[in-house]
Amino acid sequence: MDLLLILTYAAICVVIFKVFNIPLNKWSVPTAVLGGILLLGTLIMLMNYNHPYSEASREYFVTTPIIPAVRGTVVSVDVKPNTHLKEGDILFTIDPLPYQSKVDSLSAQLIKAEKDLKRALELRRKKLGSQENVDAQQSLVDNLKGQLTEAEYDLERTVIRARGNGYVTQMMVYPGLYVVPMPLRPAMVFVQEDSFRYVGWYRQNSTLRLEAGFESEMAFDAIPGKVFTGEVVQVLPVLAEGELQATGALLNYNLRASIPGRVPVVMSITDPDFDQYRDIIPGGAYGQSAIYSDSFTHVAVMRKILLRMSSWMSYLFPFH
Repeated sequence: MDLLLILTYAAICVVIFKVFNIPLNKWSVPTAVLGGILLLGTLIMLMNYNHPYSEASREYFVTTPIIPAVRGTVVSVDVKPNTHLKEGDILFTIDPLPYQSKVDSLSAQLIKAEKDLKRALELRRKKLGSQENVDAQQSLVDNLKGQLTEAEYDLERTVIRARGNGYVTQMMVYPGLYVVPMPLRPAMVFVQEDSFRYVGWYRQNSTLRLEAGFESEMAFDAIPGKVFTGEVVQVLPVLAEGELQATGALLNYNLRASIPGRVPVVMSITDPDFDQYRDIIPGGAYGQSAIYSDSFTHVAVMRKILLRMSSWMSYLFPFH
């Protein structure tokens, strides 16, 4: 982005030299160069410090692996991939027959046990039966009730539902597939609709000008020429490059020593125009962002202009 500013200054100098017929000599050229160094150097320092820019910004989202809680054969798949779903919508169904049979069996046993318990209580009341028999029947009834509750719970879990709003992507389940409750083998990947966040990765020397509530702007490579306004939500207090975990090895100074790391800044997009582009921008889209502090606000205009110029360059350099 600084290169854009330098090129803009160079273009202005060329126009001035042409319009005013200023001769190119040992006085005019060095004056323009030194003046540019002084002027641009001051502006760039003020702009970079007070209104930092990140060329590495991205949209992040949370996915939930859909893992069945019971095993069985899939009898129906009730969703289409990448189609909006609401909380409670059915994703797929596992054959309920084995689980329904178990519920029916336990229900019948429970009915018989409750009759036996009633009979034992009646005999005890008439002093024709023992308390031990009543206790045994009561224990059997309680045990069957517990088993029945668990069996009904398993039967209910043969219908897998969405736990939130979103959509299914990378769907790997189909009718006839035998699924098991194994964490490493999800049947589907569910994208949580309310989990989308926008993060800019800023250099550490910009930390003093990164605060929640500051105005921000973000431009996506997927939509050249469009810049969306927003605000800083949170400046994360840790960097992944400094993370340590307990291992059997001693801490090595050279470990990641050459990687300074960047400060992750979470932003929200409040621009009302963003709603019409939300479905166009793919999850995980890459872009660039800028944050505008409350110091030297007049210099922020330069940053806004440069951000828009850089956004338009996405038309020419889609892989920059």
